[in-house]
Amino acid sequence: MTDAKHGETIQGPMSYGHWIAGRETHSGGASFPSHNPTTGAEWGRFALGSQDTVGDAVAAATAAFEGAEWSSLSPTRRGRLMMRWGDAIAQHAEKLGALETSQNGKLLSEMVLQARIVPDWLYYYGGLADKIEGRVIPVERRSVLNYTRREALGVVGVIMPWNSPLFLTTMAVAPALAAGNTVVIKPSEVSSASIIEAVKLAEQIGFPRGVLNVVTGGRETAEALIDHCGVAKIAFTGGVEAGRAVGVRAARRMAQVTLELGGKSANIVFPDADLAQARAGLLAGIFAAAGQTCVAGSRAFVHRSIHDRLLAELAERAKNIRIGNPLDPATQMGPVATKAQLDKDESMVRRAIDEGAQVVHGGCRAAVDGFPGGYFYTPTILTGVSPGSYIAQNEVFGPVLSVIPFDDEDEVIALANGTGFGLAAGIWSLNIRQAHRVANQLQAGTVWVNMYRAMSFNSPFGGYKASGIGRQNGIEAIDSYLQTKSIWCELSQEVQDPFVMRA
Repeated sequence: MTDAKHGETIQGPMSYGHWIAGRETHSGGASFPSHNPTTGAEWGRFALGSQDTVGDAVAAATAAFEGAEWSSLSPTRRGRLMMRWGDAIAQHAEKLGALETSQNGKLLSEMVLQARIVPDWLYYYGGLADKIEGRVIPVERRSVLNYTRREALGVVGVIMPWNSPLFLTTMAVAPALAAGNTVVIKPSEVSSASIIEAVKLAEQIGFPRGVLNVVTGGRETAEALIDHCGVAKIAFTGGVEAGRAVGVRAARRMAQVTLELGGKSANIVFPDADLAQARAGLLAGIFAAAGQTCVAGSRAFVHRSIHDRLLAELAERAKNIRIGNPLDPATQMGPVATKAQLDKDESMVRRAIDEGAQVVHGGCRAAVDGFPGGYFYTPTILTGVSPGSYIAQNEVFGPVLSVIPFDDEDEVIALANGTGFGLAAGIWSLNIRQAHRVANQLQAGTVWVNMYRAMSFNSPFGGYKASGIGRQNGIEAIDSYLQTKSIWCELSQEVQDPFVMRA
């Protein structure tokens, strides 16, 4: 693997342990492999976490939360520390991005870009750290002072997926730290390296040991973290079924959760749309990152009057997408991240065909010269898809687009809302009244108008329905990592009747 900036070759296979209380540990010695999806070959090995490993990480995070080095740090200084971490990540963005590309197969340019913008989240929440304020409550009795404090929850467990490891992890970790919590991260077993390297950077610039910990492993490791009584909250990003399981397990011990789950996002193209702009947006919404984003616009609803024309243009453009090595700047779409995801893409397209869909383009694995073992799948466009079919109702998480015609506004709103998901949607129309009218009726946490797949640290992000609970980004995200304490103080010397409640 090559570092994008310095041209260094990072020799493999790589080996990583857990990162707990400022040191690497391989507790127990068990490990699991990570594979390079471009070649299919083993990339490296990671320590396999156990219940004991998770216990050690939570103990370290608890000690840091209760210890003077972190708890006595003023919110302003805590925020400045977060900003310095952002600076360190920016300085190592090329290496972090290259690590991610080698593990998840997404384009190097996108992974480096994500690493470069991660500091924006740390700057933003670092700036909010000293803006957390309580209130004085104007109660009826003038001799009583009632005020509130906003306090950290304690230890936060962060469980993240493989598609944008550092970026998505920072979206949860930044507000958690700004609120004063400590963190145990369980990254995806597919792509753990960048998280470990970023946490090492945090400690190099002054974070107290134990504030940030990383435990690597699979499902059992994640379940141990969710079930641990010392973890006050779980922040989870992943599939809807896994999210439901996280919510149920956390609820058993009354732990809080933020769940950012899957989507089956609708991209709606009205007849008055700028078709060149819409075509680019539809392509970006599903084929960027090989469809491996939670907001993938996998359902394109196109007005019948322009359906055939736009479908033909999409198919022609899909034929010319350059599939190949994600480290090559000329590549436009790399492999999917795992063999399991490749198999899922194939099986869902096969099922769609069995249910009556027709393949306009793609529908099979892609052969890429020099990478016979790579997990490549062709950009796929389906038509004749029934809105109630399996492919139209379930997340693929791959480069598969279903194009469905509609006739009027009311119909397309019903179609767009006709799934259990509600993460995102796109509207393509030059009629601003229509665009806002439809946006207000879509059951989605994010709606883009004449654009798609944009996100900012200061704009809330999250889903309706089965697409999640809570919001990431923006001011309201930090609220979910805080709890409110109400303090009452009698200022007079009046002796209260012990048998009468005072209001």
